[in-house]
Amino acid sequence: MTTVAYIANEFPSALEPYVKDEIGELRRRGAHVVCCSGKRVAPQGLSDTDRSFRDETRYFQPLSDKELMRATRRLASSRPALWQFLKPILWDCGVSPTKRLRVLAHTVMGAAMAEELAPLGVEHIHAHHGYFASWMALVAARLLGIGFSFTLHGSDLLQRADLMAAKLHACQFCVTVSEFNRNYVLEHYPSTPGSKVIVQRLGVDCAVPSPARSSQRRGPFCLLSVGRLHRVKNYSLLIQACAALHNEGLDMVCWIVGEGPERPALERQIKALGLQDRVYLPGYVPQVHLSAYYRNADLVVLTSLSEGIPVVLMEAMVREKLVLAPAITGIPELVEHGRTGFFYEPGSLSDFLRRARWILGNQDSLAEIPRAAAAHVARFYNRQRNLRSFADQFLTRIPKDVTDHAHPLLQQVRLSV
Repeated sequence: MTTVAYIANEFPSALEPYVKDEIGELRRRGAHVVCCSGKRVAPQGLSDTDRSFRDETRYFQPLSDKELMRATRRLASSRPALWQFLKPILWDCGVSPTKRLRVLAHTVMGAAMAEELAPLGVEHIHAHHGYFASWMALVAARLLGIGFSFTLHGSDLLQRADLMAAKLHACQFCVTVSEFNRNYVLEHYPSTPGSKVIVQRLGVDCAVPSPARSSQRRGPFCLLSVGRLHRVKNYSLLIQACAALHNEGLDMVCWIVGEGPERPALERQIKALGLQDRVYLPGYVPQVHLSAYYRNADLVVLTSLSEGIPVVLMEAMVREKLVLAPAITGIPELVEHGRTGFFYEPGSLSDFLRRARWILGNQDSLAEIPRAAAAHVARFYNRQRNLRSFADQFLTRIPKDVTDHAHPLLQQVRLSV
């Protein structure tokens, strides 16, 4: 039986169901998966499934005094490996002093992870996202003399690519969610072999019973956006657009479903523009209850400054909803302008408004576009099919003859920036 450790920054998370999906698929293939998380998750509000995952997950923040001492001792006893960790931390010009200190802390957490996994016969470590958990995975795998891999989505590659060159150099393989991301990696990190970077798309359930809104229904034109309330989602642009449409006399409402640090700023903007009865922030909505929001939406919109390939667009399209999104990163791999959805110029309020007005004025003639969108998602973004493909690629890339865990220095991989 193949034994794999799988780590995320914070696990389990309702916002990242694909992590649980991938763990579940690997287990169905007979792999023994050890769940790990950088941050500890509070039990409040977890589903039964998430609570079960939480109970089995090994957490590395915060570390007890005993764990900290053992991790420090392991690092000190592997000085050549420690130097290889320190080189990119010290020499990467793109890392701020604060981030350097954080990476040092994550290096210790990675050593603690190695201590925890050492007796379990783990053959490979996979990290989901390129954030700090991927550095922990690199450190732990290095100290154990085994391979590691990681998955890249969007911001973890395009905006917060800390020590990315070292991670790509040391990883056995890298999974990413779009051709755009793969091309970005190969262009910006040219020493990375193309064979290392594989594209594995996410997906959604395609048999979703969510009928389109009746054309006979009368009511406000309803816009919907789903995502974390974070600056990268650029919801301030959406609220400005709602103000402009409302001031033109359009009977409209907008639901921005999600939670996050930008809530206070967005609430102030909504109040300042007098949109309290037009723009609503209902907070986080469990997946099981999202269908009602999609069902009542006339247009599902995305205003992000950076993305991977957004699952929210897949969810809207498979429900035969019109979508409007910026033509950035991997989104054009999912949406084809004028055939399965619509684009606007990224960051442009005027173009967003122009496209939204056109869609509003031509709704009756656009029935074929949502149907084509649903067919496209069913063909290329089927959750079950893509999970099987992930497991196929993952398991075939893990060496079947990993040995000598007791002597990791014999299997050192030189890290470079």
